[in-house]
Formats: sequence, structure tokens, C-alpha cells
Amino acid sequence: MLIKIYNENPNQKQIRRVVDLLEQGDIIIYPTDTVYAMGCDIKATKTIDRIAAFKGLNPKNPELSLIFHDMSQLSEYTIIRDNNIFKLLKRNLPGPFTFIVPANSQIPRMFKNKKKTVGIRIPDNNIVLEIVRELGRPIITTSIHDPDELIEYTTDPELIYEKYSDFADAVIDGGYGHNEPSTIVDCTGDEIEIVRQGLGILEL
Repeated sequence: MLIKIYNENPNQKQIRRVVDLLEQGDIIIYPTDTVYAMGCDIKATKTIDRIAAFKGLNPKNPELSLIFHDMSQLSEYTIIRDNNIFKLLKRNLPGPFTFIVPANSQIPRMFKNKKKTVGIRIPDNNIVLEIVRELGRPIITTSIHDPDELIEYTTDPELIYEKYSDFADAVIDGGYGHNEPSTIVDCTGDEIEIVRQGLGILEL
């Protein structure tokens, strides 16, 4: 199904409708502040496996990130003891970044592996933030890639719906997306490292 939600003022009934789908283990496609992404409830382990298989990722260690509602929610799944890292996140989030940070014991339990790090996102997009807030826990996220190498990312939600309606249970039409992904920043080493320069310009 295609569900229209406006970023400026997300309709709470529609948000609840999407959360109901997530709670029953469905896959949704949604806008972020960068490209459109697909994801599911962090507790839907079988659905996470389906997404990993669809993306051709290693099922034992899928490179999937999490979307959080705010900084306070991070402490439930991550270990950020370095005050400078915490300040860096606070300066740049919400925003078009994926930060790789140390994971706490929750993450390996959910992914059923020995994963010690996790990619975290707090996008500057009201639709997905409201979904995560209403759900009460993070959602798994991975970008929608276009098989056409020239385009790479499809920005039109109606075209996304045409392409993915057989796989995803719902596509949220939140208007046109960007065609540039998030900037990936690794915060797990001795130095902060930009792994991929994307839409976000890191404020150090």
C-alpha cells in the first residue's frame, strides 16, 4: 500500500497505521533526510533476515543501521562513554549522518551475533522520527538502491512503490527524496574517520 504523510505535519492516524504494520513484522519504505530507505521493527528478527537476503547482505552480520528518535534513546543500545563523541553526535543530529559507535549487549542479542558496533541515525525528517517515537524503539534501516547505476537512488515515492510493492508491505509517500546518501562517520577508533562523504557536512 502507498501511504501519503506530510513531513511538515505528520498525521498521527497514519503514523499509527504504519506502526501497527511494524509491530506485526511488516517491511516499510519511508523517507529520511537523505534517500528513501526500507526497514522494520528492531524486534522482527525474521523480517531483518528477509531484508538482509533481499539486499544480498551477510545474514550472520548484516550491515544494517538503526534509526532512533532522539539522543536519549541511544543509551539503550549503545555505549558512548567518550564525552567528545557524545558532543559530536549532539552537534550533528538530527541530520544526514550515520555514526558508527560501540554497541551494548542489546545489539548482538537482537542480531544473534557478536556485533560490537552499530550504525546509528537520527534523520532530520519528522515522518520517520514520529514513527520511531510512536513505536517506542528503533527501526532497522537500509537505503533503497536503484539498479540503474546512473541514477543510483530513486527519489520519486510513486516509482519506488511500483518497484518494491511486491516486497515491502507499505511505502510512505513523504514527497521527493534526495539522491545523495548520509555521511558515514566511524567513531570507534582512536580518530574520527569519515568512511563515506555524503549529504552531511560534519561539524567537528
